[in-house]
Amino acid sequence: MRRPRRVVLLVIAACSLCAAAIPAQSQTGPVEARLRALEDKEQIAELLIDYGRHLDSRDLAAYAALFANDGEWIGGFGTVAGRANIRAFMEKSLGTGPNRGGSYHIMSNFVITVKGDTAAAWSRWTFVTPGERGATIAQAGRYDDLLVRENGAWKFKRRVASNDTAPPAAPPQK
Repeated sequence: MRRPRRVVLLVIAACSLCAAAIPAQSQTGPVEARLRALEDKEQIAELLIDYGRHLDSRDLAAYAALFANDGEWIGGFGTVAGRANIRAFMEKSLGTGPNRGGSYHIMSNFVITVKGDTAAAWSRWTFVTPGERGATIAQAGRYDDLLVRENGAWKFKRRVASNDTAPPAAPPQK
């Protein structure tokens, strides 16, 4: 009974050595291309996070700069295209002062697909508002993004923000 087990172990070991000897290129493509794809995905993940960070800090100039020159934002507030228009739209919607309420976004669940100088991303967002009794999830939803590499940097070509929750209830009138 020991002999067959030993043979099986030798075959497994031989197969493992053969697989290790196959160059990485033939398994999944050139190392340079794989590295470039990983770098692109990391840069896009940073873009997705910077979106919430700039929006929450009300740095709307930096926020608008995350979009391509002809980028488009589509969401519950409406639709707007072009960096300058996106900035003006957000300034009108959110104001130009600081985020006095301390609300913030949590960005998560990134799924990023890169194809050359274009990419698609899907992610989740959660909008949190601090209160007297702790933080509350005010709204949550998802983003569907088309991205483009513009002047060497990843930008939003089209960002669609969708709500998966009902909007906050209006405060009761007195």
